[in-house]
Amino acid sequence: MRAYHLETLGTIDGIVPRESDRPDPGPREILVRVRAVSLNKRDLLIMKGTYPLKAVPDVIPVSDGAGEVVAVGGEVTRFAVGDRVAGTYFPNWVDGRITPALFDQPGATLNGMLTEYARLDQEAAVRVPDHLTWEEAACLPCAGVTAWHSLTGGEPLAPGQTVLTLGTGALSLFVVQFAKMLGAEVIATTSSAVKADRLKALGADHVVNYAENPEWGLAVRELTGGRGADLVVETNGPDTIEQSMRAAALYGHIVLLITGNPRRPGIEISNAAYAASLATIRRVFVGSRAHFESMNRALALHGTRPVIDRVFGFDEVHEALRYYESGVAFGKVVIRVA
Repeated sequence: MRAYHLETLGTIDGIVPRESDRPDPGPREILVRVRAVSLNKRDLLIMKGTYPLKAVPDVIPVSDGAGEVVAVGGEVTRFAVGDRVAGTYFPNWVDGRITPALFDQPGATLNGMLTEYARLDQEAAVRVPDHLTWEEAACLPCAGVTAWHSLTGGEPLAPGQTVLTLGTGALSLFVVQFAKMLGAEVIATTSSAVKADRLKALGADHVVNYAENPEWGLAVRELTGGRGADLVVETNGPDTIEQSMRAAALYGHIVLLITGNPRRPGIEISNAAYAASLATIRRVFVGSRAHFESMNRALALHGTRPVIDRVFGFDEVHEALRYYESGVAFGKVVIRVA
């Protein structure tokens, strides 16, 4: 079989393909013929050596992938040959709250999915909805689960409440889709008129151009009759948290997904912005297998499909990574393995 390995940190070219024998599953493992994988920002950070969780030497990269079970160990009870599955982002986090003991991740401390065959513990996989293609199913483990957890993991979101999402990254697009599924009004932000139209086509009720409205927090309040957004899914952290706080409703909620970047290592919120909303800030780190399974039930019920920007071949891994790194994608960047 062919798999990519992270031989050298610091560059995309540090990932190299290598041939090896097809593995056999252990007693409690399933062997998955990987059909597609999708890329996330953390994959680039791991390759460059800047991710908080350091990669083990020679690791197989990429956390998100989907495929078909082709063999099972003798003690496996959750899956059978032929099942369509995706691996979970945190293989050891089944339910409840995450703890440091559950931090292992594929593509970092464990081998990932950028391979023709992947061995997974039976507890580290979920069945994927039948209506999804392999490429669509591969988009779910990180961005999809994070978006679902952001919307459903805190105070219940009531129909008619307002959700604010930032930008047009894959996670934000999932938030638009899921928030509409849950009956919310959705306000999205972008700096592009073309992307604004695509956000509206996806379901956003209002789109604010943050380039034209630097004080876009005020624009969100105006769109909500002065009330503000009940839930803000904050994907940029230090660069936007001040405006997100100004956009939040009184006693609203902000799901904070990023707390720092190379330019600004922490978040700063003015007293005036916080006093105007008194919003609760909640951190989310992807989600558990239970979150994944709950999301899949909702996807199947509503027939919802992830947004895919572009699909590359298994021989185009470096091209796919560079395209993803460029930041031009509207939706997920996928690599078709087989």
